[in-house]
Amino acid sequence: MAVDFTLTPEQLADRAAAREFAEKHLAGVERLIAGIPTPEERLLATRPIYREMVRAGYLKAMIPADLGGTFRSVLDLVIVGEEISHGDMSVSCSLFSSGLGFYPVLIGGSLEQRRRFLAPFLADDGTPMAALAFSEDGGSANFDAPEPSAGFTTTARRDGDEWVISGRKAFTTNGYGWEGEGPEFFSVACRVGDGPSDRTLSVIAVPGDSPGISYGPSLDTMGHRACLSPRVVFDEVRVPVGNMIGRPGDGIDLLTRTFAWSGVTVGAEAVCVMQQAFDAARAFAVTERRRGAVPVIEHQNVAYMLADIKMRLEAARYLVWKAAHRLDETAATDMELSNMAKVHCSELAVQVVYDAMRLVGVESYADERPFARMLQDALALPLYDGGNMGIRRRAIGQVLAADGYDSRAAAENRPVADPGR
Repeated sequence: MAVDFTLTPEQLADRAAAREFAEKHLAGVERLIAGIPTPEERLLATRPIYREMVRAGYLKAMIPADLGGTFRSVLDLVIVGEEISHGDMSVSCSLFSSGLGFYPVLIGGSLEQRRRFLAPFLADDGTPMAALAFSEDGGSANFDAPEPSAGFTTTARRDGDEWVISGRKAFTTNGYGWEGEGPEFFSVACRVGDGPSDRTLSVIAVPGDSPGISYGPSLDTMGHRACLSPRVVFDEVRVPVGNMIGRPGDGIDLLTRTFAWSGVTVGAEAVCVMQQAFDAARAFAVTERRRGAVPVIEHQNVAYMLADIKMRLEAARYLVWKAAHRLDETAATDMELSNMAKVHCSELAVQVVYDAMRLVGVESYADERPFARMLQDALALPLYDGGNMGIRRRAIGQVLAADGYDSRAAAENRPVADPGR
């Protein structure tokens, strides 16, 4: 039988190591940042923990071996990512957001660009960051609108041997760096010229210390309390012409594929939240009597709710694994399942945490139990990385509408007729 969900010895070892790492280094983040008033200060407080993640090799694990990294597969990445996020979702979000930042270079950069821009992330120590400068104030759901008057307002014009970039970005995770010095580089999504998006939408690598970069007010988010999402202003920022990733117009493909990759990591984070919610709700159910004669799990409704939560958790985990495996098997050309995993699992996580809170009752609303923090973190998952109501659902719709669409290709692990890019 070909279908097998048995993890390899290497995957089991990596999963156990990640769980141990999270318990040792990440479990105390909530206490560490409690009472710290600003998002900038909270982020800075986690810098030693991020450094430990770099030392443990979790940043290099997103870079292929032929470039000096240790990446084996997207499936391995999400298995480890779920465990890392159990300790704290803020720091793991910063880590995966660095991957989001340099992924366009990985998939679209020349060999020279990949060697140049990825070099800082191959170190065995330090705290390097990358950032994807994608979202803009006013929303970016229609980032690839073909009309020149719509889509991104961030632009790049050529001046001799340089691109001159101007615009404002929002929700640029890692964009501040640690102390306002910026990341190692931004992958800046912008438009080059006034034509349709398939000829103008581009991604340009911009060093974080480039003159002309400044920061607006940071967004103090409900969850992910130690993961900073600043507004970034690019004011006549100059970079060499050779910093464009691919050619003008390649931005649609680069960004679509980047978000498909990040979709499975968000799915893994969602599974993590569901696992935490189930474990906490079950611990409550088997120990608490609520003034009754037996633990509340002996009551039919509680057992039913726990069973429903566990079924949704298990189904979500295997969808994420299947989506990651599909990306591996198709060299990331079939993005249907990764987008579905992001949308389905992120929205399911919110419902699962809420159901766990209903099971526990009003005590779940207080900080003596972990559910409020879980809900705050879970609520971000359907909203960021493009947002389920925008890029995610539209991306799925474009695949479904493609000529030659085969609804069973993913289930049977066959090539797709049209990758939907």
